[in-house]
Amino acid sequence: MAEVAEKKSSSGFLVLIVLLGLFALVNIYLFASGKLPSNFEGIGIMIAAGMSLAIYSFLYRDNPIYKLAEHIYIGMSVGYIVVYDYYNALKPNLLDKLFFPPPSETYELWLIIPLFLGALMFFRFSPKYAWVSRWSFAFIVGYGSGMAIPRGVKTSILMQIEATLRPINFTDASGAFNFDAISTLIAIVGILAVLIYFFFSLEHKGPLKVVSRVGVWFLMIAFGAQFGYTVMARMSLLIERVRFLLGKWLNIL
Repeated sequence: MAEVAEKKSSSGFLVLIVLLGLFALVNIYLFASGKLPSNFEGIGIMIAAGMSLAIYSFLYRDNPIYKLAEHIYIGMSVGYIVVYDYYNALKPNLLDKLFFPPPSETYELWLIIPLFLGALMFFRFSPKYAWVSRWSFAFIVGYGSGMAIPRGVKTSILMQIEATLRPINFTDASGAFNFDAISTLIAIVGILAVLIYFFFSLEHKGPLKVVSRVGVWFLMIAFGAQFGYTVMARMSLLIERVRFLLGKWLNIL
């Protein structure tokens, strides 16, 4: 078993070396032929293509090139988020108002409270005093829940109920048939059927069984549409990368 694993490792390493050499030769040809501009734009396209191919190399097997690209991606993302949050949130909303206000404004000393709560979160890195950070996290969770729950109830429940209970107009202002009324009727039937499916106080038999079965159909349609939307979104990302590799990098398209 050890010999087989060693052979697989050596063969995989050889494949990666060959692919790296092929990638280098392709880029040399692209720069020499003028298909890639000999400036920072061309270098950026080459690096972007290399990173894309490095990520896609995971489709072959887990390898050091993929791990390197993964670490670079995560590191750059974290670095970008930290810098972005500092200059767009922390500095203008806290530090400038607390320590460096404009001459026409006063020091907003009440900001010491969120600064103190934020500083307590760094105790999370201390095994001995990690419990201190719970005060800050409790405040964040409480405030977040208090803001998110009413907003979620309003947008996901109350507004949906309001839209469902609106009068159905089968004709529009010109007197023509309003096809949106059909969509409204289907939505009402689906909502009632799904609610009955999740109503377990009564046994699902007879007419109730038929209605609950209709609810199952609506649920499957909703799950299928959501899954299809997710696949479509992922495929659009893949298509964009393929167009970039074949277009901007190789100049085939």
